[in-house]
Amino acid sequence: MENKFLTFINPYLSFIDKGHLFRKPFSWLYALIAAINLLMPLYMLYQLIGLGIFSLGTKIAIVALLSWLIVVFAGWVGFQLWWDRRTKITFSSGDDSEFTATPAFSHLIQTFGEWLGTWIGIAGCGFALLTNIFLGEEASFLSGSIPIVGSYLGTGWAYVLLMPIYGFLIIVLSRFFSEQIKAICTIANNTKKHG
Repeated sequence: MENKFLTFINPYLSFIDKGHLFRKPFSWLYALIAAINLLMPLYMLYQLIGLGIFSLGTKIAIVALLSWLIVVFAGWVGFQLWWDRRTKITFSSGDDSEFTATPAFSHLIQTFGEWLGTWIGIAGCGFALLTNIFLGEEASFLSGSIPIVGSYLGTGWAYVLLMPIYGFLIIVLSRFFSEQIKAICTIANNTKKHG
């Protein structure tokens, strides 16, 4: 009979060994980031109102409002992406896998890259298109005034094409690095089983 004094932490150790300690908190983190994607446009609207962007003239107010709507859409897409991936992180490794933290971290890299690339493709392209159509040379003024993301948004016609390309490259690179990490884990797990 085992001594309870020496083995009472066995359930906790099993929780760590099976990877639940890594996958569960990552799932919660994904849900938190999903919620932030919904709240970020509201904070941005609050900041725009506080800066008085909507009182700088009809043209700037319309572009700011349309740009904000694009950010709302990008936030909604980002919310759905993180919300969907929060359930998939729990399957990033099996209970019998030797490596459990690495696949979870790999999944985080992949999901973050998918989110960032998608966000840049949608918001960046949309903002560049709107500002070039409606504001022309005044576009850089609005870009500098938008809180959080304004300094990262381009305002030339080239950005209408470049932002989706940047987004695509971010998705591909994050996916590539994530898959390399997963491949190494898979090879290591298979080598241990057959070795």
